Amino acid sequence: MRATHWLLVVALAGLSAGQMSCDNRKQGESAQASASEKMPQLTFAEKGIYDFGELTEGDTVEHSFEFTNTGEFPLIINNITASCGCTTPEWPREPVAPGAKGSIRVRFNSRGKQGEQNKTVTVFANTDPSMTDLQFKAMVNLKTDSTKTS
Repeated sequence: MRATHWLLVVALAGLSAGQMSCDNRKQGESAQASASEKMPQLTFAEKGIYDFGELTEGDTVEHSFEFTNTGEFPLIINNITASCGCTTPEWPREPVAPGAKGSIRVRFNSRGKQGEQNKTVTVFANTDPSMTDLQFKAMVNLKTDSTKTS
C-alpha cells in the first residue's frame, strides 16, 4: 500500500511541475511580446516599390527613403546591402532616437543596364525582424549613339 501512495505523490508532483513549466513558458512569451513592442521600429513614410520611371542607360538617379523610429529604444542601423554593385546606399551611422526621423539614400547607376530593373536594398538593424527590404525599379532605355550617321 505504501508503494501506491508513493506513486501517487510522484505523479502529483510531476503534474505540478508540468503546470509550472507551462506557466513559465506563458510568462516568457508574454515578456517577449512586451519587449518586441518596445524594440526600435523602422516605419517608412512610403510603402511599396519606389519607381524611378524611365531612364537612359548611363543615368544615375537617387531617392531617399524617409523613416521614423516608432519604437521605444534607439534605432541602430548596423549595415545595408544592395542586390548589385550598381546600387549604393547611405544611412545614418548614429543611433536614431525614439520618435526621430531619418533617411536612407539609395543611388542607382544604370550604366551597362538595359530593360526593366528591379533592385532590393536590405537594412540590418536592431529591430524585430532584424532585416527590412527596400525595393525600387526603373525602366532603362538603350542609349542611342548620336555619332552614327545614316
